[in-house]
Amino acid sequence: MTDAIAYPIGTPGRPWGDGEVDQWRARQTRHRRYADDVLPRIEALAQRFERTAYGRLDYAGDTYDLYALASRLWDPSLPAALVTGGVHGYETSGVMGALQFLETRAADYAGRINLLVAPCVSPWGYERINRWNYDAVDPNRNFRADGPSREATSLMALVKPHRFQLHIDLHETTDSDESEFRPALAARDGKPFEPGLIPDGFYLVADAQDPRPDFQQAIVAAVEKVTHIAPPDAQGEIIGCPPIGHGVIVYPQRDYGMCPSITGAPYTTTTEVYPDSPRATPEQCNAAQVAAVCAALDFVLARADGRRSDGAA
Repeated sequence: MTDAIAYPIGTPGRPWGDGEVDQWRARQTRHRRYADDVLPRIEALAQRFERTAYGRLDYAGDTYDLYALASRLWDPSLPAALVTGGVHGYETSGVMGALQFLETRAADYAGRINLLVAPCVSPWGYERINRWNYDAVDPNRNFRADGPSREATSLMALVKPHRFQLHIDLHETTDSDESEFRPALAARDGKPFEPGLIPDGFYLVADAQDPRPDFQQAIVAAVEKVTHIAPPDAQGEIIGCPPIGHGVIVYPQRDYGMCPSITGAPYTTTTEVYPDSPRATPEQCNAAQVAAVCAALDFVLARADGRRSDGAA
């Protein structure tokens, strides 16, 4: 059933033009500072990792330098892993989880795997706690070479020279998806808003073309020690998708222009924690992201070690 609630911008049934985008921008308020929350931690980590400035955003005079941190000794003989956070800037544990992983666990993988971590892909959205960027564009539907998201195209240029075995993209599903962001999407595109349900707990979004269920389940098993896993709803679905396993659904990543499609890595996934659950704290959400990254790395390394052992035999 279609919800009758009208978004306060635009005319029902008519996609937004420049005027509506301007109205939407005028409603956005800075709630926190990338320069205060994120950049000092990146600066501190630059003592242990190679820091790369891979782009600069300039939105009406608000400028943001985009940074990634990489293993200092990049060894082409080792597997490589990409970790991204803050593709949707409002999803806080994606940013904080990526930074926490670098600060607390990344050293465990030194000399075993090459790491490249972009902890805050969308700083304008981070500051305004918004899913979209300044242009009312969702970066995670626009990872395309000619796409309109500068956050996405900058990241794509960064990763292009490398070959990755793993890409894990850290996200959240929040109550505001239903109260703000999906209604805004419907209004922007001139479509009716169809209400949905927010899953209570952690889940993963795998690639429909190559879901790697054993890989996904290894991550779910590790995260389940930290926070609860989202059950299916009364229709047997999670955000409208039938699960392919415990806490795992699939999307066609490349068709949707999603971040995990950019590397061609054999192992990809998108995490989704639920920070608004009464059963979870922000600290748990951050820890769940770290557990997911470590489980993904451990799985890929175990497979690589197994192949080396088979070859040696």
